[in-house]
Amino acid sequence: MVTVNGSAIDIVDVTMGFRTKKGDLPVLDEVSISVKPGEFVALVGASGSGKSTLLRLLAGLDRPLGGEVYVDGRPVTGPDPSRALVFQDPTLLPWRTVRQNVAIGPQSRGILKQSEQRIDQALELVGLTEFADSWPSQLSGGMAQRTALARALVNDPSVLLLDEPLGKLDALTRRTLQGELLRLWQERRYTAVLVTHDVSEALVLADRIVVFSPRPARVRAVIEVDLPRPREQADPRFVHQREEILALLDAEAAEAELAGSVARSAGAGA
Repeated sequence: MVTVNGSAIDIVDVTMGFRTKKGDLPVLDEVSISVKPGEFVALVGASGSGKSTLLRLLAGLDRPLGGEVYVDGRPVTGPDPSRALVFQDPTLLPWRTVRQNVAIGPQSRGILKQSEQRIDQALELVGLTEFADSWPSQLSGGMAQRTALARALVNDPSVLLLDEPLGKLDALTRRTLQGELLRLWQERRYTAVLVTHDVSEALVLADRIVVFSPRPARVRAVIEVDLPRPREQADPRFVHQREEILALLDAEAAEAELAGSVARSAGAGA
């Protein structure tokens, strides 16, 4: 039996927005989500619906305007190595080798020397041991993203936050890394929260899929993915769930467009 190393997440009535030159921009509207320890949850929704904003709140990079975010029952008040965030862009430092990029976290916390073995393990986990001394300019897109993943895993996180980490990769590399993400999660059993625009990717990886409404986002639906892994996209059950989620997203897009049209008409008549 695999030991669960993940943390419980509770997002309770979270409201979030930003101040712009044109006024306040509401992003999240009383969003509540609970994630069990070791669970893999995906967030899908229209572009700009607040999915990445929610990840930033979970990472402790921002604070909500209302509501609260808890990890293992404790409020999230700032960043912590136990909550690792992987972005769409690897953001590797070009003057540091692969190994040196992976070592940034331990080095910044003053524990580099005692973390040497952990760094080696992280590189091995993502299949980059032979490229430890390579420079970022020598890496393919997939290898650069593996480096970013190793940089997150070196901290042995209990929560891994994934903000479209495969979004800029070609289809073949993306599919390969989906398999790697799944393998790593099954081995480590951290809690994973993935933001993606790819419904098929969400279905391949997640235990549950949270469908967001357009901004200001609310939780439109939570879909349980009760399919055995590895999941085949040609499986009729997979196809049915994908169509179900796409229908929800299409309905939300249509409602948002209608609301926008009504608002524009009202403004024109004022």
